[in-house]
Amino acid sequence: MIGSAAADAADPLCAAIRSELRRQAEPERAPGMQAYMRSAMPFLGVRVPQVRRITRAAARERAPVDVGDLLATATGLWRTAGYREERYAATELLGLRVARGRPEALPLCAEMIVTGAWWDHVDAVAHLVGAMLAAHPPALEPVIRGWSMDADRWLRRSAIICQLDARTDTDVELLTAVIEPNLPDPDFFIRKAIGWALRQYARTNPTWVLDFVATRRAELSALSYKEAVKHLT
Repeated sequence: MIGSAAADAADPLCAAIRSELRRQAEPERAPGMQAYMRSAMPFLGVRVPQVRRITRAAARERAPVDVGDLLATATGLWRTAGYREERYAATELLGLRVARGRPEALPLCAEMIVTGAWWDHVDAVAHLVGAMLAAHPPALEPVIRGWSMDADRWLRRSAIICQLDARTDTDVELLTAVIEPNLPDPDFFIRKAIGWALRQYARTNPTWVLDFVATRRAELSALSYKEAVKHLT
């Protein structure tokens, strides 16, 4: 693995993002942010909205030629990150127009999910995976189904919540397929994900969600059920 200095020397966009993150750092915020996220990796003290602005501004000034260039930058920034905000920036790069919804980014997304291994990274990447699913359902659907039964809980969580933005385009057959094998799982983050996915889809199709929870009431955890019906009567 190359170090951050080598990565910056080889990639001006990576260097620009890293430099601006340090310039806008608020060190007094960093310990609290690290404690809240229970992170082994330290923080610089840059709020997430600032990270997004910094990343997008740097990308506008040094626009990657194609998706391959952007993926190389995001990969380098992720793998050489010394601070959590650098990983947030790497994820933000994958949301740029040149990469959003592109299946070429899926291997890096999977790497981010498995190595990020905490809800802040995983939930952000799951939205990106959802965009890929919407753009390329035949290619992504079997991957999502596979993730839902993976040994890694974060891949399973991602499979469950990746359709949060889908609304009326939600593939309910897929949603059912990724939830059902995880119903017995006692893990908090899986149970929360199931409830969150159902609650979000209830905004679009409350009848379907009510039917779903009614037929699986005995299998749903109390947490999943509570989340699913939170805004339903």
